[in-house]
Amino acid sequence: MTSSNERRHTITWSDPMISATAIKAMSGLDYLRSLRDGMSPLPPMYRLFNFRFIEVEPGHVVFQAIPAEYHCNPVGIVHGGFACTVLDSAAACAILTLLPVNVDLTSLEIKVNFVRPIKVETGSMRCEANVIHAGQRVATADGRIVDGKGALYAHAVSTCLISRPDR
Repeated sequence: MTSSNERRHTITWSDPMISATAIKAMSGLDYLRSLRDGMSPLPPMYRLFNFRFIEVEPGHVVFQAIPAEYHCNPVGIVHGGFACTVLDSAAACAILTLLPVNVDLTSLEIKVNFVRPIKVETGSMRCEANVIHAGQRVATADGRIVDGKGALYAHAVSTCLISRPDR
């Protein structure tokens, strides 16, 4: 049944295998810079969550993320999964900036602290992530989400597993 106050959100994306193939031929830093500069297509999830890269440096990334109505939970506040996803993605990307060609990573664990609720009205947010430790098999990074005035909304520490095909 359709309601008169129903809204629509249309998402377009590129084949995710284009990015998955591109990352195998570049270092993590080069790949993320190609995403930032529009030379490689953004992964579909980044479009869904309104992410874009602002800064990409070794061991450090900054995302812009814009919460939307379709991110809201049943009480009208942006679901905590939005902040968790932004933080997990930024932390993993900070680690990825240190990885050479043809090395993968995946999240093992994330610990998120929610400081205040994110609302649609919060507007554009900044998520900054930095590598804490980069080992051969495991790496950790932390991240913070702030609004345009610098107020903290959430912070996290993420652990990623590094997969090297030669091991």
